[in-house]
Amino acid sequence: MQLSDLDFNKTYTYADYLTWTFDERLEILKGKLFKMTPAPNRFHQRLSGIIFKKLSVFLERKPCHVYSAPFDVRLSRKNAADQTVTTVFQPDICVVCDLTKLDDRGCVGAPDIVVEILSPGNNKKELRNKFEIYEEAGIKEYWVVWPVEQTALQYTLNAEGKYVASLILAAGDKLATPILPGFVLDLEEVFEEASL
Repeated sequence: MQLSDLDFNKTYTYADYLTWTFDERLEILKGKLFKMTPAPNRFHQRLSGIIFKKLSVFLERKPCHVYSAPFDVRLSRKNAADQTVTTVFQPDICVVCDLTKLDDRGCVGAPDIVVEILSPGNNKKELRNKFEIYEEAGIKEYWVVWPVEQTALQYTLNAEGKYVASLILAAGDKLATPILPGFVLDLEEVFEEASL
C-alpha cells in the first residue's frame, strides 16, 4: 500500500494504522488522517532533546515516565479493540504518570503532559485540532513551544475540564507544573542551549 492509496475523506482507525508500511508518518485525529510535516529542523530537534533530557533527569526514580516521538498515544479506554480507536498521535514529548496506561505499543489513554514543538506548516493542526482533542481527552497539561519566537504557552485543565492558558512564557520565564512538584523548566536556559 502507498500513501496515495489512502482516501483522506474516509474515517480510519488504529487497526488501519497498524497495517500501513509506507515511510510517511501520519496521525489519526477523530478518525481523520493528518500528514505529519517532514522531519523537523535541527533547532526543533535540539529543543525537543533538551526538554526531554530535563524531564528525564528529573523523573529518574520517580513514578512518571517521559517519552519522545515517535511514540504512539491512543486516546481510548484500556482494552479497546484497535478498530474502535479513532485517535492515535505522536506528540513530541509526553509524560505518563499512570503506568497502567502503558503497553508495548505506547500509551492507551491520556498522558498527564503533552509537549508539542511547532514546526512551520503544523501550527493549525497543533493549535486547533489537537487542542480540542487534548482538552476533550483530559490531558492535564498541554505545553506549546514556538521555536522561532522562543516562547511557550502552558495550558492547564481546570475543574470544569477546560484548558486555561498561562501568559506567554519567554526567555527569563520558568515553567513549573503541579503534576511534577519541584520540576522547573528555565526557558532562557533551554533556548540558549538549543541555539548552540
